[in-house]
Amino acid sequence: MNIKRFKKTQLAASLALAFASSSVIAQDNEQNNNDVEQDVEVIKIKGIKGSLVRSMDVKRSSDGVVESISAEDIGKFPDTNLAESLQRITGVSIDRANGEGSRVTVRGFGPDFNLVTLNGRQMPTSSLEATSASSSRSFDFANLASEGVAAVDVYKTGRADIPTGGMGSTINIRTTRPLDAPGLKATVGLKGVMDQSTDEGSSITPELSGLYSNTFEDDTIGVALSASYQKRDSGNQQANSGGWRTFPASVNGFDWAGNNAEWGGLIPDGEGAHQNSPLDGEGVYSVPQSLGYAFHEIERTRTNGQLTLQYRPVDSLVTTLDYTYSKNEVQDRYNDVSAWFNFGPSSGQWTDGPVAAPLVYTEVFGAPGDLAQGGGNFSTANENKSLGFNADWQVNDNLNMTFDFHSSSAESGPDGPYGSNNVIGMATWVRSVSTADFSGDFPVLSITMPDGVSNQAENMRVTGSSFRNSQMRTDIDQFQLDGEYVFDDGVLESIDFGVSSTEVENRSAFSNVQQDNWGGVGEAGDIDLSVFESDSISGNFGVSGSNDPDLLQQFFRWDFDTVRDIADQTYGQIGPNAGDCGSSFCASSDMTTDRRTEEEQQAAYIQANFSDWWAGMPVNLVAGVRYEKTDVTSRALVPTYSSIGWAGDNEFNLISTGESEFSELTGSYSNVLPNIDFDIEVMEDVILRASYSTTIARPGYSDIQGGQTLNSLVRINGGTGARGNPDLEPFESDNFDLSAEWYYGEASYVALGYFRKDGQNFIGRTTVEEQTFNLPHPAQGARYDEALAAVGNNNTLIRQYIIENYPETVTENGVILGVDGDAPATFDISIPVNQKDTELDGWEFAWQHIYGDSGFGSIINLTVVDGDINYDNQSQEEQFALLGLSDSANFVAFYDKNDLQVRLAYNWRDTFLDSTINTLGLQNPIYVEDYGQWDFNANYQVNENLSVFVEGINITDEYTRSHERAKEQIVNLTQTGPRYNIGVRYSF
Repeated sequence: MNIKRFKKTQLAASLALAFASSSVIAQDNEQNNNDVEQDVEVIKIKGIKGSLVRSMDVKRSSDGVVESISAEDIGKFPDTNLAESLQRITGVSIDRANGEGSRVTVRGFGPDFNLVTLNGRQMPTSSLEATSASSSRSFDFANLASEGVAAVDVYKTGRADIPTGGMGSTINIRTTRPLDAPGLKATVGLKGVMDQSTDEGSSITPELSGLYSNTFEDDTIGVALSASYQKRDSGNQQANSGGWRTFPASVNGFDWAGNNAEWGGLIPDGEGAHQNSPLDGEGVYSVPQSLGYAFHEIERTRTNGQLTLQYRPVDSLVTTLDYTYSKNEVQDRYNDVSAWFNFGPSSGQWTDGPVAAPLVYTEVFGAPGDLAQGGGNFSTANENKSLGFNADWQVNDNLNMTFDFHSSSAESGPDGPYGSNNVIGMATWVRSVSTADFSGDFPVLSITMPDGVSNQAENMRVTGSSFRNSQMRTDIDQFQLDGEYVFDDGVLESIDFGVSSTEVENRSAFSNVQQDNWGGVGEAGDIDLSVFESDSISGNFGVSGSNDPDLLQQFFRWDFDTVRDIADQTYGQIGPNAGDCGSSFCASSDMTTDRRTEEEQQAAYIQANFSDWWAGMPVNLVAGVRYEKTDVTSRALVPTYSSIGWAGDNEFNLISTGESEFSELTGSYSNVLPNIDFDIEVMEDVILRASYSTTIARPGYSDIQGGQTLNSLVRINGGTGARGNPDLEPFESDNFDLSAEWYYGEASYVALGYFRKDGQNFIGRTTVEEQTFNLPHPAQGARYDEALAAVGNNNTLIRQYIIENYPETVTENGVILGVDGDAPATFDISIPVNQKDTELDGWEFAWQHIYGDSGFGSIINLTVVDGDINYDNQSQEEQFALLGLSDSANFVAFYDKNDLQVRLAYNWRDTFLDSTINTLGLQNPIYVEDYGQWDFNANYQVNENLSVFVEGINITDEYTRSHERAKEQIVNLTQTGPRYNIGVRYSF
């Protein structure tokens, strides 16, 4: 990081003493412009206070708007998870997975718009989706342990000298370098994780970590090694709907006579069946597809390690070789119970429009409906590897050159034969009336069973199943050559310059082996009764409303592996597809979606750093520009077709070859990215800043995929399909920042900032006409014209004419094939295009204060964000809206004195839009509701080397909740429970 020079006040000098990750630096002090060396007292600032001092120094001395979190001591980061530490930074919000921090949103731009680097190197990313191939570029911080991290810096404004891809921010993870902190430093930690949310796993699981750093041969050789092993057994309980179907308030569904034309719409069960019926109003209403509950048991094992070797052969040259490894293995076992609504005659109570939602929704079944009681068992692994070499050469007093190379990979995929996600359905047929109560946070499903019928294990039957295989891998090879030339005098202090070459290769793939026997297969009793264990829903939740007496009381848990083996032996050959095991009860490595993208990025930058005095005030100005060119080559596996068949009067179908092939598309774009950062210290310790920069983020991999898919049904005038567009421009943002900062005491400051981001090139869709595969259309040629002239405009007669007169072009099933001479069919192809612009702005406030020598301190920050594009809940059209946009706030109170450190932290994030497509694939928004969480930790230093600590995460047992257009339209409620850690650390 390029730290600027500024006038050294007494406070600034003390801050500089604390900047290195070792917490101790000795520094010469100049006085009265003499070259006489003075003795400087070395002040050891450690613990919480030391971390805050170092972070504040980064904020104060950096160009632009930069926030930082530093380790409290070697091997001790403030939180157990990097994402959970980042959420303490003003303007940073996080997403959670399994109760742990996962991905970050910065100033309203979601995870895909933020770039993560490791020691300045672009990190590869990989992720998995449950039912499709992932297209995300977001980095998952759950893969990295925090013990080997020295600091994390968040660049909120653009810089010419850092890699591109972070439209919202660039987040740089800094690890320990032994020559930066000479001498022996080592720490060993042992932690017990107590997670009471698990029913099947161990209630206490281990976490082991160690870090060793040492220098040799007069501090010319350095070695640093860090390693950690973390195991956590946890559970979570979920209440969820299967998505909602939305209709105009004027639309009814089918009645029993088959009238009306909107399946899923309301069919009132008699006059007045729906109180405050939405059919009487305006706007839209939504009905639930299903309601159910799921109970997950999760085993997470995270292994991290880093080896760093440094050699300084001469004072002017430092070489560094490092290797970083991380692996995150997750096994998820679950059972669920749910009721699927069939949209027959119904009754209920509704909220007022114009966005109406049911408070209570009831359906009556003519014959008993199924009560689904499914389960799954799948394992995934995320593995990251990075090998890097760096040479830092002080050529002379003025010129410094740095060469850096790294080769890194990130890979995610299944960690077992059952795929990355799966389900086996089972059910009993016991529902005569199903009622869902959505009036509270917790949705209540109640079931009325026919007389003499009950939910018994002996009535259980296997239904459908799905074994999904999602995979993703990204490889990055990056070369960087950077230089800095420092001038001896003058206003122009230095010039930074550099070039880089980056090659990114990404593959994302997906396959699914599915049996659609959701109506049941086999007979009741096929599965041994000893497999089933009766359980209650209310007994697993601790959420208000889960003790409702009307709640369905009983469901059955069962062992996935046992049922899977029995089903494989009994029903394994049912269905047209099979997995690698030869049956339909395992995953397949034969991918049906396979996207492969190469991006070659060439970049050059120059940046000038000015420093001067104006009216007695120190002024700094940084002006830079980065030029970057990106070439995209994208290939995708697509099915191929040989012809079009005319099977009926208005039935035209693509005839597949039964094979797939890769199709390739290319694109390119170039960007000029300027940045200007200005600051002035208007009075001692009061700094005003102004910044402007342009930043970019690259489109998702599905948007730039090279292949296209066609819909199998064709019209008489052509067909439809979709493809990617590698020629998309990247997302681009012009960023403006104004801020004022007052550093009024040791580790104390207050800051207020305003920011605005003008975003461009957001992606929409358009339609183009293409003659894909040059498929001759049987109704667009000489045969058709001849038949039309002979029999008139009647498709039945035209088909009969062609069959009689051109029998060689007709299959034995009476399908007329397109032939040479017929005009190629024209397809309306939907493609992604750059067409949306947006603007957001916001305010950031931060106050960090140390209360004298009392040991007490506090941190308060607040971010308020607003955008000019919001989702219209009354519209059913495809919409563009910014995802992740929300206000956030933090409060941290701590005590750090003598041998005791205590911290209590609260983090809050307001409601935000998470998706514009629901789980059914429909144009419905999903909002994640506001969430606040309390955490604490306490550390006691027993002696100079030994400390003991205790940590609590989510100590008030908060739960997350999401909904669609109205709060009553629940999508998911997840309760993960609190967890506690207790451990010891020994430092050498």
